[in-house]
This record gives sequence, structure tokens and C-alpha cells, in this order.
Amino acid sequence: MSDVRFLVPLRRWANTLPPIWVDAALAALIWVAQLWPYVSRDNPAGGPWHWWGYVVVTLASLPLIWRRRAPAVALVAALLAIACYDLVDGVAAQPVWYGALVALYTVAATCTRRVRITLFALSCGGGLLLVGSSDTAIRGVVLFVTAYAIGRAAAASRAHAAALEERAAQLTRERQVAAERAAERERARIARDMHDILAHAVSLMVVQAEAGPVAVAADPARAVAAFDAISAAGRDAMGQLRRLLQVLKEEEGPREPQPTIDGLPALAEQVRAAGIEVVHTADGEPRPLPPDAEVAAYRIVQEALTNIVKHAGATRAGLTLTWRDDALMIDVTDDGRGRGPAFPSGGNGLIGIRERAAACGGGAEAGPLPGGAGFRVRVRLPLSVPGRAA
Repeated sequence: MSDVRFLVPLRRWANTLPPIWVDAALAALIWVAQLWPYVSRDNPAGGPWHWWGYVVVTLASLPLIWRRRAPAVALVAALLAIACYDLVDGVAAQPVWYGALVALYTVAATCTRRVRITLFALSCGGGLLLVGSSDTAIRGVVLFVTAYAIGRAAAASRAHAAALEERAAQLTRERQVAAERAAERERARIARDMHDILAHAVSLMVVQAEAGPVAVAADPARAVAAFDAISAAGRDAMGQLRRLLQVLKEEEGPREPQPTIDGLPALAEQVRAAGIEVVHTADGEPRPLPPDAEVAAYRIVQEALTNIVKHAGATRAGLTLTWRDDALMIDVTDDGRGRGPAFPSGGNGLIGIRERAAACGGGAEAGPLPGGAGFRVRVRLPLSVPGRAA
């Protein structure tokens, strides 16, 4: 285990070196290993070793310096040198395959299929034909097959690692895109909620503020009620905005609950304080709504009532909740002058209602009442989340 721990930092250090330095060191190591018999023992025939052995050993090792740049050339050069080793007598009896084995490993790991198969066949066939001893030939073939197999395993490992890295990068990109889309949806939701809150509160405050000066002299009690309504609308808007903006804080505290359909009676009372009579009715047995649909129902009614205060010139409004087996139907009507075509492109209120309903899997429609005496907004919110079992 200590040896393994020692090799890990050594390998990391070697990976930081230029590749040609590593290959030169490898070539030098193989050259020394194949030259060792010439310096470690004497020639059995007497006299010095033939100079040809030194040359062939050098020529079989030197091409490894360029094994990454030209692996096929390096292997062919090493094989040619090996084939010339036994042309003369007086050389050390030893295999000089080491350089060719490393070069074949590189060819198997980096070259195309046609090149590596051709050179593998040349390596094994040359070993069988040129080596005189059958035992030596078989050992050589086994070694070349092993070098080729290790090279292919290394290539497969690198390809698998590259595929995993690409997959990880793709997943990272997908997560980033999903996070950006989620953030965009959250920003859009916050913008819609702020629009609804501010439009509703400011509309009520403007109506009450305009009626206040008239009522001060004629009906002081009504003026006091108008000012109370203004302050109540402001406090309610501030509370809703504070809850809404908590989601933008980096370190959030406990969140207060979002408004739901349970807050519709209080919402209707605010509009009554603005001088519009609101009749709130419910039909059917109330059923649980998904959390997002609860918030959407409140915001939709808030936007519809705000539109009545701002634009309808109405004196009476109706809010009806109809509970069905699979959906909640919301109808908001008024007796004002009415509006133009449903969901016109120039406004945001009715478009926001439609978007909220669609986000919950429902739908919305709006238009004048029969005879043109008033306007109606009808919204359908499903009781279960689309795509999920109830």
C-alpha cells in the first residue's frame, strides 16, 4: 500500500511534464534495459560484443520518442530494427521486443482500425517467421497480443471517460437551463403578484381618496370610513408585498402563508368599502385545491375585482364559486359598461388571469354579458394537478 501511495503523486507529477519528455525517458529506460546484457556479462565466444548489437538496441528504442506523434512509424522502425538483430554473430542472446511492445500498445490505443489491425498482423507474423526458436516465437506472439489488448482496453477506457465527461457536462448544462427557466418563471410569478397587489390596493385607495373630500362636508362618517379603507388597503398591500419579497432574500425566515380562497370574503369587503356592492356566493361542497390553484384563485378574483373598480364604472359586482366534481368554477360579474373583446393584446389584467389559470391546468374566458349590460370573467381551475394522480 505504501508503494501505491508513492506512485500516485509520482504519476501526477509525470502527467504535468511535456509528453515528449516522458517518451524520451521511456525510450532511455528501454535502451538501458536492452543494453544491460552487454555490460553485465561477457561474450561466451570470447572477445568483446559485436558493435551491431549496440546499434540495433539503440535503433529499436529511439523511435519511442515520437510514439505519440507518429505511432505507426515508430512501430515499423522498431520492428525493422528487431528483424536485423540476428544478422550477425557476437550479439547478446536476448529478446529486443520492449520498444516494439510499447509502440504496438500506442498504435492499438490511438490509430484507426485499419492501421492497427495491419500493424498487429505484421508484428505477430514477423515474429513467427523471423524468430528461429518456436518457444521464443510463441512468447513473442503472446506478448504482442497482450500489448495490443492493453492498448485497446486503454482506448476503450478513455472513450468511456470522455463519454461520461460529456454526459456530465450535458447534465450540467441541462440543470443550468432548468434553473434559469425556473428563475424566469419565479420572476414572472413575482411580477404578476406585485402587479395584482399594487393595482388592487392603489385602485381602492384612489377611489376612496377621490370620494373623501366630497364626503368630508356632506357625510363626515363616510369620510372617516373612506380614510379607514385607504389605510386598511395600504396595510394589506404592504403585508402581501412583504410576504412576496421574502422569496428574494438569501437567508429566508419563516414564510407567512400565501393568500387562498379563504381570504376572498375579506377581499370582497375591501371592494365594498370602495362603494361597489359585492355579492359573494358559493354553490356545491368545497373540495381541496392544489396549493398553486389556491393562490391563483385568490389572485384571479383580486385582478377581476380590481378591473371592475378601475374600468367598469359599476355599482354592483357578483362573485360566485361553483364547486364541481373535478373543478372549481369562478364567475366574477359586474353591471358596468363592460369591456371590449376578451383578452385584448393591449392590457395585462385579463391576460394575467388567463396565464394564472393556464399555469394550473385550467382556462379562462371573458366577455360582455348578454345584452351588453355588464361584463363577466369565468375561470375553471381543476381540483387535481394535471399529469398527476389525484
